[in-house]
Amino acid sequence: MSHREPHAATEPRTGTVMGMRGCESATECSSDRPGHRLNAMARRLAATTASKWVDGFVVSTDDAGFATIADFDGGTARRVWHHDAFAGALRVGDPVAVHAIYGVLARGAERFSVAYA
Repeated sequence: MSHREPHAATEPRTGTVMGMRGCESATECSSDRPGHRLNAMARRLAATTASKWVDGFVVSTDDAGFATIADFDGGTARRVWHHDAFAGALRVGDPVAVHAIYGVLARGAERFSVAYA
């Protein structure tokens, strides 16, 4: 029988998106966590499950990397986060699509990994 050591206590970070922890700057980040670099598997899975894309438009963005996306049907608003604030590519009113399962945001040909906030 193995002996298990207790985990070290951690401080809760309320209001912080899970993917944000531990990163200092977007230019040096190499994480594949949601909201960081879009990995090939997520890109491929999102592309092959076309029925899970939700069309919408950008309602707001901020310098911290958060964007609010409203569905075209007017029913749902989604708040998402991207590590480098979408590289300045999102503007209020832009048409976008968010993949409901794999956390990918599409703006034209551009794809971003997003964490749901």
